[in-house]
Amino acid sequence: MTLREKTAQLVGVWVGASDEGGEVAPHQHEMEEPPDLDELLPHGLGQLTRPFGTTPVDPAIGALSLLRSQQRIAAANRFGIPALAHDECLAGFAAWGATAYPVPLSWGATFNPALVGRMAESIGRDMRSVGVHQGLAPVLDVVRDARWGRVEETIGEDPYLVGTVATAYVQGLERAGIVATLKHFAGYSASRAGRNLAPVSMGPRERADVILPPFEMAVREGRPRSVMHAYTDTDGMPSAADEALLTGLLRDTWGFTGTVVADYFGVAFLKTLHGVAEDWADAAGLALASGVDVELPTVKTFGQPLLDAVEAGSVPESVIDRALRRVLVQKVELGLLDADWDPVPGALADTDLSEPERLRGLVDLDRPANRAIATELAEQAVVLLRNDGVLPLDRPRRIALIGPNGDEPTAVLGCYSFPVHVGSQHPKTPVGIELPTLRETLTAEFPGSELWTVRGVTVDGTDPGGIADAVRAARTADVVVLALGDRAGLFGRGTSGEGCDVQTLDLPGLQRELLEAVLDTGTPVVLTLLAGRPYALGRAVTEAAAIVQCFFPGEAGTRALAGVLSGRINPSGRLPVSVPAHPGVQPSTYLAARLAQAGEVSNIDPTPAYVFGHGLGYSEFTWSDLAVDTAETGTDGEFGFAFDLRNTGGRAGSEVVQLYLHDPVAGVVQPEQRLVGYRRIELDSGAGCRVTVRLPADLASFTGREGRRIVEPGALELRIAASGSDVRFAVPLRLTGPVRPLDHTRRLHADVSVQGL
Repeated sequence: MTLREKTAQLVGVWVGASDEGGEVAPHQHEMEEPPDLDELLPHGLGQLTRPFGTTPVDPAIGALSLLRSQQRIAAANRFGIPALAHDECLAGFAAWGATAYPVPLSWGATFNPALVGRMAESIGRDMRSVGVHQGLAPVLDVVRDARWGRVEETIGEDPYLVGTVATAYVQGLERAGIVATLKHFAGYSASRAGRNLAPVSMGPRERADVILPPFEMAVREGRPRSVMHAYTDTDGMPSAADEALLTGLLRDTWGFTGTVVADYFGVAFLKTLHGVAEDWADAAGLALASGVDVELPTVKTFGQPLLDAVEAGSVPESVIDRALRRVLVQKVELGLLDADWDPVPGALADTDLSEPERLRGLVDLDRPANRAIATELAEQAVVLLRNDGVLPLDRPRRIALIGPNGDEPTAVLGCYSFPVHVGSQHPKTPVGIELPTLRETLTAEFPGSELWTVRGVTVDGTDPGGIADAVRAARTADVVVLALGDRAGLFGRGTSGEGCDVQTLDLPGLQRELLEAVLDTGTPVVLTLLAGRPYALGRAVTEAAAIVQCFFPGEAGTRALAGVLSGRINPSGRLPVSVPAHPGVQPSTYLAARLAQAGEVSNIDPTPAYVFGHGLGYSEFTWSDLAVDTAETGTDGEFGFAFDLRNTGGRAGSEVVQLYLHDPVAGVVQPEQRLVGYRRIELDSGAGCRVTVRLPADLASFTGREGRRIVEPGALELRIAASGSDVRFAVPLRLTGPVRPLDHTRRLHADVSVQGL
């Protein structure tokens, strides 16, 4: 291959990207240049960017368009190599008409990796059926500051929960034949003050023990074929130029063999945002040398600037060859270089392609099987935070549905769902999927009740004029369902989403004022939240009759929420992020050291109103008969214990057994406690089970003073709990023997098994 043919395999092109209207990537309009395909394609092409996630297109027409693009690309270059097509799939395949699943924060709320894996496999099958090869998901960033706009895209604030759920997603996507892409590697979510793309100031220990473990788990157990670098710089080192991270740790230590792709325009940002590259060629050389293989979304630095740099001798051709080998190996694995490669995607097989318009409606990306999974996820993700006994509602005569999200179809969607991410820029195009509002689902759920709907305020508006109408409606109702929360968007076009960071965690706009005015009426208030992040709820924590938290639950979300209010669904979600007690106190995470707790030396109390892992239901569970098999073991051993769990309530329900480790004395400061295992257990009314746990000493490891992961001898306490603050058993443990160094081959999980009683 010529040098130009080599570099052509390391870039993508973004056909149809808008140079007008709202951006869907940072600095898109500054970086985007319309590609000259006639000039590019004779040399080949590495990737096609977002063939379905750029503009609304019927899936079958889009599949045909992608097919013709691939035929053109393969025919234009002398080796007949097609492009690899990638698209977004953070909350479902980001294509018009595709199922809109709950956002990742809802995945975390289910504490059900297996179900998330099923969803990912379904998403992957849909993507492959129309010719897509790579999905830009999942996000493995651990929430460090809930003011960050992209909290909705994360799985939660605990690295073990993030790692287990994300790994299941990776496995599901890869089972379907889609290249999963871990992002954002690493530290993006730890930006200062929760500002998008702000510098990251964490130390190496926080990075090693909080940020990196989910990626390590996913690489080891999920076997993803791609990783995306983060935009941010940590202690002055941009991820895209961090050879120790992208090559030393990811490849040499963890054994990753796939491709590292740039976050959109991330290579160019080495020049424009980080100031570590003098020009585009310098940026390309830095990224390639560090381990970035593919420039996305379109060619900017890996094109002519890189060619000039190689010819000038400032960038060795060997780094291009290294990246090229990884790209071509991946295309071989996908069958793109097979002699009998067939570009016709499965959805168009055995179909007459001569009349494109007759294909319209042929491909269904929102199949009944998809909707069933979306429903199950939405139902399991609903978190009941508070209930004074008002729920489930007992056939109220009159319900006042008040709030900006009561009659808004897209209130259930995150910023990477297609109707918000792309469809919002095409308002005349139908949404493409059914999005029933909460008003519609409550009407169906309570057919004998009179429903009065009043908006009161908008999500983030400043006009209080509608609050008086809301108060009048509340005073004449038997119960108020108050629908508050977020509007997803990008770069300031919403209250949650990429680039929609906030100064405080007060409810957006005048929603707090609306909440307090309705509480003042004395009518029982069921506060419901359709949101992308946790908010401080003020007086509602003690005065609302009930609080129900949903994190953008997708197209089935309002039905799930209505079902919880009626009692048709027994809520079983658990908080993947703590709910703060005060809007200006961050972080309020449970994963905090002693000095981060409340104390007499500061007047600020960061204790959350509702802690990580909290969630109520309509069943009661008893925990009993703890038996400790092994309370003392060597630093290379394991502990063992068992206990009984029984559903003593009047209906079937789910409990989430959570295992937290407390290390009272360690060589370096540790969190007060951290999650080391969990198990979601479903039991019929009256049924019980024996839960047996084997906990390896490896799970007590941390990064010690010398920067190595170790297990120290000494006392520990295992907290067997229903939440981060609801401990059912506190088991004293002891490790004996020498300090034991560990590496990336350590055990990552406790064995939690269940046997019926």
